[in-house]
Amino acid sequence: MKIAFNQATTMKHSTLELDLAYCEKHGYDGIEIRLDKLKDYLRRHRPQELKAFFERSALRPLAFNALEQISFRDEESFRQIVNDLKFLGEIGGIIGCRTVIVVPAFDVGDYTKQAIKDETVRALRHLADLARPYGLRLAFEFVGYPNCSVNTFGQAYDIVRAADRDNVGIVLDCFHFHAMNSRLEDLRQADPTDIFVFHIDDCEDLPAGALRDRHRVWPGQGCIDLDAILRTLKEIGYGEMASVELFRPEYWEWDIERAIRTGYETASRVVRSYFPR
Repeated sequence: MKIAFNQATTMKHSTLELDLAYCEKHGYDGIEIRLDKLKDYLRRHRPQELKAFFERSALRPLAFNALEQISFRDEESFRQIVNDLKFLGEIGGIIGCRTVIVVPAFDVGDYTKQAIKDETVRALRHLADLARPYGLRLAFEFVGYPNCSVNTFGQAYDIVRAADRDNVGIVLDCFHFHAMNSRLEDLRQADPTDIFVFHIDDCEDLPAGALRDRHRVWPGQGCIDLDAILRTLKEIGYGEMASVELFRPEYWEWDIERAIRTGYETASRVVRSYFPR
């Protein structure tokens, strides 16, 4: 299993240029590029410069992160999602990045689980069909917050299967998996080819429903049973890439190189027990 870096881990003070340089220096295999950081980069550089970096580097663009709250949108706000998707499709075609992470809606009110499923499937199918001409895959990420419309692995995977598009898969994020008590049994039943992105992280020991992104910590330094998740991934045959994703404000204030180096070191120690390089 390779190790990747998600720019959320350094998002407050860093830039795409810095993250690329330090990820390359410290041995990462891939990077998840944030949409806001990409747009910032393109104010100073041409897309071909980013292409040239990846052509000379061993670092690979794993995914774009993210199109948020894709469901329960009005026509105008959904049009912005579509425009961002097309933008990422164009840039992805230049730099060789073919995966876009998409996130469901929050605070949708008193919709039933079936209504949430129907609306989310509709949105995923629509975006998947628009993504296909660009060669893009959509990686659907549930969020382990009580107010997220899709907040467990089982619920999200049911939606992915119902969408029935070969360019729609799921994001497995250890924090979100733990935060609302997703079940290993559901992960054990998953087709590994449906897992498009795997986020590795850890968190403080708070009750289910109370955890928020600020409670994330470096892999192996919290209470998540990462051993059980990694062991299950190995059992089902997934071994592609683990991407370090933390949103902890404390870490945003660290020296950028220190944070990127620490992410690689902590993730590698956890992952290599099950997936030697």
